[in-house]
Amino acid sequence: MTTLKQYRMCDNQSDKVGICLPASSSSCDHLESMLLRHSKSLLLLSCDFLTAWNCRKLIVSKKKLSMFVDELLLSELVLSYSPKSEQAWNHRRWVIKSISANCSNFNEILGKESELVEKIAERSKMNYRAWNHRCWLISYMTIEQVLYELKKSRSWAALHVADNCCFHYRRRLLLKFMENQNSVEETVSYGHNADIVQALKDELDWNETLIKRYVGREALWLHRRFLSMWILDSGDASYHSKEAISMHHDFGTFLQNELCLLHSCSTFVDDFVDVQAQAAYSACYILWLKVQIAKPLESKLLEKIKDVDLKTLLDKSCPERSSLFNYFMN
Repeated sequence: MTTLKQYRMCDNQSDKVGICLPASSSSCDHLESMLLRHSKSLLLLSCDFLTAWNCRKLIVSKKKLSMFVDELLLSELVLSYSPKSEQAWNHRRWVIKSISANCSNFNEILGKESELVEKIAERSKMNYRAWNHRCWLISYMTIEQVLYELKKSRSWAALHVADNCCFHYRRRLLLKFMENQNSVEETVSYGHNADIVQALKDELDWNETLIKRYVGREALWLHRRFLSMWILDSGDASYHSKEAISMHHDFGTFLQNELCLLHSCSTFVDDFVDVQAQAAYSACYILWLKVQIAKPLESKLLEKIKDVDLKTLLDKSCPERSSLFNYFMN
């Protein structure tokens, strides 16, 4: 702490004078070297020591680009043994934000960051901080990188269907894809918009495959709600309902497909916990559709589910929530 105070005094004197005298410069360089060395040792012992991170920010912010790259290496070392260190992830975001405007290989750095998160997520399950960092990176990605990340993260998500963090990341990528369409809406052809519709259709079909393959995984049903919400949201100026409905030819076909999924997930005669959970999630999903659907389209849904005893199915799969289900059913 004493060294830090001395450095700040030396730095303030240099700022007031406007020029840095040789003796003062040498003293500041020596203090910087000591602070960087000591703060590194402290962080390897206590990775959430905020003062040490801030001390490094103070020094590195006045240095060349190579120093920022060294900070990425240090924080990566810290994360190798403490993958959920909030301060280490914050420091990486500070470095990336600082170099975003003047780094020639910035896109390459973004790619390596995404790979780092995936590597850490493989070792540290349900690591919200790591995935939150990866979601933050999306704001700096080009549309080509977004498409690449969608393609690359699919295989990882298929092997970790219980980890909602990865599916949340895919939702953020899809939203970025849609926002890009909004910003270039007047200059692109219908073909680009059709690419978005196709991407969401593929995601919906892939999600259904995973739901049938991996029974009783809530993260998959939550992801399906996001995809279905895009279809149900007819008020979005950029994605009219007729475009969304074209994924399944018409809205009635979409509803029929969802009810077929409900039937396939709720007709198991089995006492396994996962099978019971699958039935509960499928019934809750249909109830969610009923609540979210726009009034003009509600009649179509009611017509489709008139042959389904949804209330009995809900009460059987999740009896402790019967009063809540009754409220929404009525």
